[in-house]
Amino acid sequence: MDPRSTSADHDIVDELRRAGLERGGFLALSAATGAGLAVALRNGTSLSTGVVDLGAVISHVETELRPRWVLWGPETMSLVRAGQRVGRSWNLGAVHRLLNGGWHADPARIWASVHGLDGDALPVVTPVDLFTAPVEAGAADEPLRADGYLDPEWLTADFEWTPKRLSRWAQLAAQVAVLQEARLVELHDRPRARSTARSESAAELLCAELSVDGLPMDRRTAEAIIAEFIGPRPRTDAEAVEQRSARDAEVLRHSSNAGYDLRNPAQVKSLLRGIGVELPDTRAWRLEAIRGTHPLIDALCEWRKAERIATTFGYGWLDEHLGADGRLRGEWSGSDGAAGRMTASAGLHNMPANFRSAVAAEAGHVFVRADLGQIEPRILAAVSGDAALAAATADDDLYLPVATQLGVDRATAKVAVLGAMYGQTTGHGAVALRGLESAYPVAMRYLTEADLAGQVGRDVRTHGGRLIRTGSANRSELGDRDSRSRAAAQGRYARNAMVQGAAAEFFKVWAVTVRSRAAALDARIVLCLHDELLVHAPLERGDAVAQLVADCLVDAARQWAPNESVRFVADVSVIERWSDAKP
Repeated sequence: MDPRSTSADHDIVDELRRAGLERGGFLALSAATGAGLAVALRNGTSLSTGVVDLGAVISHVETELRPRWVLWGPETMSLVRAGQRVGRSWNLGAVHRLLNGGWHADPARIWASVHGLDGDALPVVTPVDLFTAPVEAGAADEPLRADGYLDPEWLTADFEWTPKRLSRWAQLAAQVAVLQEARLVELHDRPRARSTARSESAAELLCAELSVDGLPMDRRTAEAIIAEFIGPRPRTDAEAVEQRSARDAEVLRHSSNAGYDLRNPAQVKSLLRGIGVELPDTRAWRLEAIRGTHPLIDALCEWRKAERIATTFGYGWLDEHLGADGRLRGEWSGSDGAAGRMTASAGLHNMPANFRSAVAAEAGHVFVRADLGQIEPRILAAVSGDAALAAATADDDLYLPVATQLGVDRATAKVAVLGAMYGQTTGHGAVALRGLESAYPVAMRYLTEADLAGQVGRDVRTHGGRLIRTGSANRSELGDRDSRSRAAAQGRYARNAMVQGAAAEFFKVWAVTVRSRAAALDARIVLCLHDELLVHAPLERGDAVAQLVADCLVDAARQWAPNESVRFVADVSVIERWSDAKP
């Protein structure tokens, strides 16, 4: 290791070049308010600076060398909040989740993983008392303990950073990145793993930017939507109670007993029983299935919608998450800890469709909305290598050639394909599902093998290398029936996760490609919803951004599925409000 220091008037770019950093190479970053900034190269060389304007240093290095910034994870958000939009990164947390599955990816766990240490035996900070051994002078400058684990003191919020400690922390980050890269290379049956690590890391940059930038929203329209469901904003708690009672009364007036609690599932079942309706539960889809059979059912369905608005997407939701600048903000993550889909808080991923008219581009701007079409069966064709299913993707509507192949109507073909991916082997489409096994044996075998692995609790890896944990195979405490049920559930989960996980990987490759290129047109992604992108762009550049998004899909497909046998499609439109997009 070769720690060096540099001053504000010294060109750090020249220092990095002399230290061996090539354009696009790993450069670990560590920074703390008051302590400055440190960077470390793949070879262990580190440089530190105590300059006040850390952003200027980062910008200078980014412009001149475009490194792949190695970040433990939390620094990603700090960078973006400081106004820094770097192009490339290697997010140690994101790569750890890719390699090991699950969600937890703190530095101690990441370090333990790449060094083969027991992740269940991580040391913790012990309270200081009369029996605590005194810390030797200088020991706090070394984060590694004698047993190989990271010193937990280094991970506390009040740890006192110094330039020397920052340099050491950056060196460790660089070391971890090298070890993670080596583990990815060892995944011989998943040659895309290193590429996935890069796109997953870029997705974390995008998530930080989404968290900071927020989603443009028209407050007046949003409040009008809320008022339609639950009434005007209550001025007092008493008014809120009155509105709640009035909503309840609209349902209970159809019953001879007005004393039922609509928020108690057991009492709702009793209420329904009073009109001759017996249901195993009161889930929304069950009620919607019998809508129109009795006025109480219709009223209850409407009540549930209003109740969801009142409790989750009401005035309090707006007050908490919609800023004075007209941007709705939540915390974004590049992986859900399961199959790897992006997630967001503040209702950004499950906002009722009614609110789409409130999501409005700012003055002088438009949205470019792009929605991937039939992404899951197209992904299945790509990851399984089924030539026959790949041929079907040439059609804009993949289900039409599948229906022709199976000799069924389109609706039945769609149910069969989705059923195959979700493990639904009974009901409508079951006969056609058997036809799939004959028409597309390679794809069906791919799903079956994943299913069998899940049934015995064997973890699987997606096309891009993400580990999918399927659960334990130890069912000794379960009865035979429970054991079979759990095995079947784990099989269905693994079967679907192999497709969902790969779809998430492909979506993020597309999204980060758009992120990288749209910046030149002053456009930014403001929402990633499952398979849909919403890009905020200047009005005069809307059409150009729409073309860019479409081009990025072609390039992402070429990168993700190099043999170009599978065609991916997206509906791209330029709109002013999210609700303007066609269904």
